[in-house]
Amino acid sequence: MTQTLRPPSVPLITVDPYFSVWSAADRLYDDHTTHWTNKRNSMAGIIRIDGKPRRFMGKDGLTDLAGAKELPAMEQKSVKVEPLTSTYVFEADGIELEAAFMTPLLQGDLELLSRPASYMTFRVRSTDGNPHHVQIYIDLSSELCVHSTEQSIRWSRAETGGRIAAMRIGTEEQPILKRIGDDTRIDWGYVCLAVPQSDGLQTAIHSAKMRMRFADSGQLPEKDDDAYPREAADDPVAMAAVFDFGETGEQPLSRYAIAAYDDIHSIEYFGKPLEAYWRTTGMTFEEMLNLAAEQYDEIAARCGDFNRKLIRESTLAGGEKYADLLSLAYRQAIAAHKLVAGERGELLFFSKENFSNGCIATVDVSYPSIPLFLHGNPELVKGMMRPIFRYAASEAWTFDFAPHDVGCYPSANGQVYGENKLEYQMPIEECGNMLIMAAAVSLYEGNAAFAREHWELLTRWAAYLKEHGMDPANQLCTDDFAGHLAHNANLSIKAIIGIGGYSILCSMLGEPEGETYLATAKEMAAKWVEMAIAGDHYKLTFDSSPDTWSLKYNLVWDRLFGLHLFPTSVADDEIKHYLAKQNKYGTPLDSRSTYTKADWLVWCASMAASKEQFEQLIEPLWHFLNETPSRVPFTDWYDTVSGKQIGFQNRSVVGGLFLPLLKDS
Repeated sequence: MTQTLRPPSVPLITVDPYFSVWSAADRLYDDHTTHWTNKRNSMAGIIRIDGKPRRFMGKDGLTDLAGAKELPAMEQKSVKVEPLTSTYVFEADGIELEAAFMTPLLQGDLELLSRPASYMTFRVRSTDGNPHHVQIYIDLSSELCVHSTEQSIRWSRAETGGRIAAMRIGTEEQPILKRIGDDTRIDWGYVCLAVPQSDGLQTAIHSAKMRMRFADSGQLPEKDDDAYPREAADDPVAMAAVFDFGETGEQPLSRYAIAAYDDIHSIEYFGKPLEAYWRTTGMTFEEMLNLAAEQYDEIAARCGDFNRKLIRESTLAGGEKYADLLSLAYRQAIAAHKLVAGERGELLFFSKENFSNGCIATVDVSYPSIPLFLHGNPELVKGMMRPIFRYAASEAWTFDFAPHDVGCYPSANGQVYGENKLEYQMPIEECGNMLIMAAAVSLYEGNAAFAREHWELLTRWAAYLKEHGMDPANQLCTDDFAGHLAHNANLSIKAIIGIGGYSILCSMLGEPEGETYLATAKEMAAKWVEMAIAGDHYKLTFDSSPDTWSLKYNLVWDRLFGLHLFPTSVADDEIKHYLAKQNKYGTPLDSRSTYTKADWLVWCASMAASKEQFEQLIEPLWHFLNETPSRVPFTDWYDTVSGKQIGFQNRSVVGGLFLPLLKDS
């Protein structure tokens, strides 16, 4: 019997690092919905069936916010996470309710992908052959627009021309782009709930006590609360809508709502505030809401088609469990970014290093994430790299290797990592990453024009790897949580393939140094084998004992690029060793600890010689997600014995799980 994945946390609203709502409970009504940082971002859902109220979303928010007795819940029958949609099915009193949460992150449509609008669709039907009168109440709380509930808020109605009813809440102060850091929520702009006008529709902005009023009477307050501004924690306020389905029979009836966020300005880029990419169309926020409603049917159909296509493709590539991993990772990987347009209209795609240090446009976070974006739209990979190229070319960057980041989200004004002290940098790591990413996007597009634009920097970084990459000095790599490490064998692989990637770019651009760099990469790879070999596997560091080992995930690009710098036996021997060292929830990152990284596990599995080996390496990751007691958005850093999260969550690096889809490309 096929087992259904129990996600550690279910994505509901996934737009960007700020507009993000999840359910970390087995059932949608077992707890409050939260922001990915685990802070409460409550939404509530109540259904009245023939006048009898039941809840289906949120930990009653009714009890905590209104001090009232908890309502009984519908029975949750299932939850299914697909790439763009999370769907719950409930039953009670002769009615089936399907609640679907859809964010249309379609990479081929960047205007749509960047819209800060997410859909909630509610379908009801009778299951006992009898008609039932059905009403559904939903709300979004003011928690979605504050960093802390001590902040003062105000609210209003949005002017949309009458086709939709739109409400909005925001902070009184509106400190646009002022709050910088990691474990933060947005406290500027306005969260919005928009619903198409329909018969029986009710809307209100009021104290969350209106939840119990609806439960008792099926009615919302006739007028909006006007006691503002006030603290978000003071008699908490929510925006609510009530859909009246009337007499509901066996034929399904549906209504939808749009949760949206007007962030006004999204990113500060070297001193200039930038707007979200969708605003390049010239639309106002209200016009965007109207268009989102107008295109609902079309967008829902496109999202359904995309879900089916990606699930089919990933199942063929790695089996049903692998498809489950990609379905859970897809929205998270994209929504850990913000898509904006630069001053010249150039596309910029900024990652946030979530639950790590909050860095923006981190190179060694972009590197593991790019398989998803190479597969979906290589322009987004270029958008990740442009801020790094701009900063590295400025007088502010004084090193001859690549930077680590360009700031701390949402401020992209220059690197902050390690206080820019040399001993805390990642010279080999970031040079290798930038060269590999440049080669990957150029090969995938069959055009190296993007590399040509930044040739001076790429050449400088290739020369750096040629001089320093064979036997790395004591320094950090992307796995910086493990500390400094000298003579790192896996980091040396990155340098060698970075040089090989540069030789590819030279060949594509007709540059004469290509043969020289390719010869250098081959010589270094041969030397690497001699220095790292430890019998049936390869060591953690060149100077460590033969019983040490590590996941050599960087090796995967040797095959993807067709360089063949390393003998195939290297990957074959490593895969056998990883399987021999496997714990309940996967193979550790290296011999020093029992923790691992999900993205690197999948990269290593991609080098497996057989489908059986691939599935053996992948399956423990699936079981980790299914069984972990750490109920957080997909963490990439966890313990392979206990199944507990070590750190990190909701990071873009889970885009790396899509690497097996590149193997035939």
